[in-house]
Amino acid sequence: MGQYRLLKLGEQLRKEISSMIMKREVKDPRVSEFLSINRVEVSKDLSYAKVYVSSFMDEASVKRGVEGLQSAAGFIQSSIAGKLRIYKFPKFTFIADFSMRDGYDMVQRLNELEKESAAIEAGRQASGSSGIPNPEDNLAD
Repeated sequence: MGQYRLLKLGEQLRKEISSMIMKREVKDPRVSEFLSINRVEVSKDLSYAKVYVSSFMDEASVKRGVEGLQSAAGFIQSSIAGKLRIYKFPKFTFIADFSMRDGYDMVQRLNELEKESAAIEAGRQASGSSGIPNPEDNLAD
């Protein structure tokens, strides 16, 4: 199967799994509607699909949700297989993905550094110093 078709299939699987989570079709109590499916990577032979799951909930809740999804994988696969017409349906492996939270944390740190830098610059301007040494100050008469 071509790379483009694999990407399209992965996107379709992502939408279907997300829809099942939002509609609370997965009855496992560990699976929260606050879980989101980031992406689905389908192998070239359609045997396996890695499903990356994330959320802004705490890490333990995400891991519990992934365990719930993994235990319901057979139900999810059979439900979606009835909707899609492909010759071989992949086996799902659910993986906790914390890249969204890591990216959010990085943006927060950068914002804090920017605020600190602006405060330091404002302090220098208020004191009349540009922070750049003047070579004439070091000359002895």
